[in-house]
Amino acid sequence: MKLLIKILKIKAGKPIAFIHEDSANKLNIHIGDRVILSKNKIKIIAVVDITKGFIKKGEVAISEELHDALGAIQGFIEVTPAGIPESSRILQEKLDCRQYSAKELEEIIKDIVNNNLSEAEIAYFISGINHCQMSETEILYLTNAIVKTGNKIKWPYKIVADKHSIGGIPANRTTPLVVSICAAAGVIMPKTSSRAITSAAGTADTVEAIASVSFSIAQLKKIVKKTGACLAWGGSLGLAPADDKLIRVEKMLRLDPEAQLLASILAKKVAVGSTHVLIDIPYGNGAKVSKSRAEHLKKMFEHLGKKLNLIMKVVITEGYEPIGNGVGPILEIKDILRVLKQDNSPKDLEQKSIYLAGLILEMVGKSKKNQGQIRAREILYSGKAYEKFCEIIQAQGGDPKTWLPEAKYNYTFISKDSGIIKQISNQGINYLARLTGCPKDKSSGVYIYKHVGETIKFKENILTIYAESKDKLNQAMKFFKKEKPIIISKNV
Repeated sequence: MKLLIKILKIKAGKPIAFIHEDSANKLNIHIGDRVILSKNKIKIIAVVDITKGFIKKGEVAISEELHDALGAIQGFIEVTPAGIPESSRILQEKLDCRQYSAKELEEIIKDIVNNNLSEAEIAYFISGINHCQMSETEILYLTNAIVKTGNKIKWPYKIVADKHSIGGIPANRTTPLVVSICAAAGVIMPKTSSRAITSAAGTADTVEAIASVSFSIAQLKKIVKKTGACLAWGGSLGLAPADDKLIRVEKMLRLDPEAQLLASILAKKVAVGSTHVLIDIPYGNGAKVSKSRAEHLKKMFEHLGKKLNLIMKVVITEGYEPIGNGVGPILEIKDILRVLKQDNSPKDLEQKSIYLAGLILEMVGKSKKNQGQIRAREILYSGKAYEKFCEIIQAQGGDPKTWLPEAKYNYTFISKDSGIIKQISNQGINYLARLTGCPKDKSSGVYIYKHVGETIKFKENILTIYAESKDKLNQAMKFFKKEKPIIISKNV
């Protein structure tokens, strides 16, 4: 059936086609069914929503992103019901936790990427992985399937280094520092990072405060050829596109299956063309994992990495509190610049970055064993890391010396007693920063003045909240007062 395209000025986050009730009846389709939209040899599968209002009979309304994916076409488009995908039948056969074959996982992942599976079916797949778990062989199949259904970057370099943290710790913005130190030492490091999912900011959100992070693969290669590195958003490159869809449903289900965590990280490293990979697994109260689970994940990463021909090192680090002082894109960039310029540097962020950079320098042969941290510190203190950071930011269309504004409103909590910082909740700080408007409002967030174990005096600053609106500031203040994400042990 040919229907007239109506473009809605909305971003739905997924391909949805709004069809008039009259057309839906004629096509014999229902809410949640899938249809194929096709014109000029372009075909896209979309999920159906049915309406009687805001569109006329004979029209189909589509979101801006769906319109772009169809090549910004105008006029009429062919709309036909999509059949039941083979992967849907595969999912129905998995009730007994039978092991997936490589072909079955390729079919499922391909259908997820092509929108052949509904969110309910993806949720069924994720729940099955979580309940039945996956063997090491299945995780390899899943990793390869995710790589196969996306773009893959090939480099003319023998060694391409990468690092990844499994996340969960506020700030912990080591990546721009590690990349700058390693690239200054001559390491090729095309770093692609994610945006925030549940935290106040991802590396891509933070770097975006001073430079562009969205590039095509061709643009990325030019930046890396010029500077030896980059700090880009992985989502713009089409690498492992199934991963973003899986993560979105996982978030709704509040599930984080181990198999998907492993496959997600490894697939992105393979797809971006990495040869040497450092994985950081923070553990502790408020982190994503306990120490015992961190040790288990370390073994899994090492086994799987070897089978994927990756030279991999996995480190387990303490993650019981935020790393650095600023939490939020601009506040985190300011911390990064303080480390690079050695101007009132947050020492915990500095030391962790030196530690991770040192390990990479040793892995790729730029430093002798047990000498990596010494070399990384030399590069940082000499100013060469700052020079390299500036070079990368400028290549990405930014200015490292750009003015970084404070949010319009702020409030500082001060200590009512002398004491010692006993605990800082990672989850509480992340939630607090998101209440201020992070990561969308780049200048919003929180600034933490003291860390666990440090002494705080009467009337000293505990934390400052920054927000772009009074309402967001008030919400964050109420949360801080009620939930007390920072606990002070009073001096007796």
